[in-house]
Amino acid sequence: MKGNNARMDFEPPQRLVRALGDDEWIGQLPKLVEETAARGGLEIERVLAPGGRSSLIVLVRRQDGTAAALKLVPPSAAPEPERAALAHWNGFGAVRLLGGSGGALLLERLHPELSVRSLPEAKALLEAAGTARRLWVEPPSGHAFETVAERTARQVSALSDRAGTAPQALVDDALAAREELLAHCPESLLLHGNFRQSKVLAGDRTPWLAVGPEPLVGERAYDLARLARDRVEDLIATTSGASAARRRVNRLADSLDVDRERLRGWTLFRAVESGTRAIAEGRRAEGEVSLEFAGWL
Repeated sequence: MKGNNARMDFEPPQRLVRALGDDEWIGQLPKLVEETAARGGLEIERVLAPGGRSSLIVLVRRQDGTAAALKLVPPSAAPEPERAALAHWNGFGAVRLLGGSGGALLLERLHPELSVRSLPEAKALLEAAGTARRLWVEPPSGHAFETVAERTARQVSALSDRAGTAPQALVDDALAAREELLAHCPESLLLHGNFRQSKVLAGDRTPWLAVGPEPLVGERAYDLARLARDRVEDLIATTSGASAARRRVNRLADSLDVDRERLRGWTLFRAVESGTRAIAEGRRAEGEVSLEFAGWL
């Protein structure tokens, strides 16, 4: 598949196919990659597999020979918020945006095979937290990012439709926590939105950089809530899972000067929302793990 004029003949990564199903965009990918590479003068190396569930990553080289990654997203994905966030961070704590337009983002090449998740847990949390801290900056003036209140309002609406997939008391606690947290928001910073260990990859110009943001504006505790649930399977495998989960939340909050109760509340809401969504989408084992974690909080 080398050479921007070479014919691409590849099967899209199965992870992407399973996530998007019978999507017309999947069938157009070979042609789309070729055309995008040709417009940008890019030499195609290979498609990254297994890749992600919502985009295709193609490793390429620019005309000057530098390595880069071409990210293609389906029309439904609305890449503009990610593009705007990456441009605002300008490589500080996050992968650097090199160009692209429409549904294509040209990014600096990182090391996708090496994420923070590959480190021992304590070290992974430390490095991930340090990366997150760099991302929390004032949003650009006149930005169009949605807020935590807006995003979670949509999630609440969907959650009510699938409430039967979780104990009602747990759902009620999650909804009550959200209402209480939104009654007073202590800060309004640019957030990654989907921050976890696997979203922090090794780089060359700096050890770790965040990728794949779903940016929004709000408080740091919301951004940490998904990170607090990382490696939950390891906690469930121990006899002290519940107490270990609470200690993890507290340590994470203290390490970044975030209020413990606000982090606990957002972790509870996000774990219940994620767990019920996973079950509704047929990923029962994954969903039940998230709900068990939520019950410990």
